Amino acid sequence: MAGIPKDVWYAGGLRFQCTQCGDCCSGAEGYVWVNQAEIDAMATRTGMTTAAFEKAYVKHVGVRRSLKERPNGDCVLLDKTTRKCTAYEERPRQCRTWPFWDSNLASPAAWAEAAEACPGCNKGNLVPLETIVEQASKIRV
Repeated sequence: MAGIPKDVWYAGGLRFQCTQCGDCCSGAEGYVWVNQAEIDAMATRTGMTTAAFEKAYVKHVGVRRSLKERPNGDCVLLDKTTRKCTAYEERPRQCRTWPFWDSNLASPAAWAEAAEACPGCNKGNLVPLETIVEQASKIRV
């Protein structure tokens, strides 16, 4: 496959299997950037109109939009009881591409740090280099 780097430290692939633990949906304050297509899909998934979904769950940050957070840092879409995402099947691209973000792929140490916070890192099936590169190209975090 053209354009796939063969000399990166993760050239042999990485193991990852989402456990849907909710850990990546909580904790430190941050942003989950969303676009209109993602907002529309999440609204449909949650049974809301787009306008109602945006009012309840989306905040404006300059010209961009992000999902809101609760005071404890949890994403507003994280169910308080089950700790599952209420829009998991339609979650934003930023969430779909975790943990294959440039920041986590920068070095083995960066990956190890991500794995400390995420029980799905280094577990499950081997994700091939091509898939990692494709996921990383979808968003720069």
